[in-house]
Amino acid sequence: MDFGPRAENRRKCEQTRRNSRVMAMDGLTVGSFRQFFATSPVACPYVPGRAERKLIVELGGSGGAAFYDDLSRAGFRRSHRFAYRPACRGCSSCVPVRIAVERFHHTRSTRRVHNTNRDLCGSLVTACATLEQFRLFSAYQRMRHSDSDMASMRYGDYRGMVEDTPVRTALAEFRDSCGDLVAVSLIDLLDDGVSAVYSFYDPYQTKRSVGIWSVLWLVEECRRREQPFVYLGYWIADSPKMAYKDRFPALERLDEGGWTVFAR
Repeated sequence: MDFGPRAENRRKCEQTRRNSRVMAMDGLTVGSFRQFFATSPVACPYVPGRAERKLIVELGGSGGAAFYDDLSRAGFRRSHRFAYRPACRGCSSCVPVRIAVERFHHTRSTRRVHNTNRDLCGSLVTACATLEQFRLFSAYQRMRHSDSDMASMRYGDYRGMVEDTPVRTALAEFRDSCGDLVAVSLIDLLDDGVSAVYSFYDPYQTKRSVGIWSVLWLVEECRRREQPFVYLGYWIADSPKMAYKDRFPALERLDEGGWTVFAR
């Protein structure tokens, strides 16, 4: 997703909220210097036949990182220098979810994935794009998402996705015993945990379930940092690409009453 200047020019954004003093939304108090906008409807990439609209706000300027911490707790995600949240009329399929680290205990399935990948070593590195990462990213897109816009991204586009950020962003790299790069997770470091922005991995190593493994590693990383949550973005029951998130133990969901235990 791209909410940069070029994308803004392509879309006619209508201002949806403005207040001369303070605005409150889902318990989030926002000063008047922040302006929220709604995008025009486009075809939903997750549920066929539905239209998608987003509420977006720019994160730049003083206090952008702390502002994004609060936005994450209110169900927002980040793309480049913007935070966004679905604002679709008549649809609430996108449900923000997060893992409560303290309550997390392995299931038989997650323990199997963990044991399968014992040879992998994960490390946090600076959010700087490399050609090695981009080659893995391109292979992943060709094999798993060949019909998406991301499949046609060039190195400059990938570099923008990684480095164009006004908040605390890092990369988690996962390498095998030979030192080969197997998976990468682009993450934002929050005051209460981490937000998994985007992950990709070697599409030929399907038996590893590296996508699941990367989330399990983030859970352990939060434990090391003594932080309570791993934010996974949106769970969408009608989308196979997004429905897998309900497999994780200790999952929570955000609804009108706040964050609650995810009922299966």
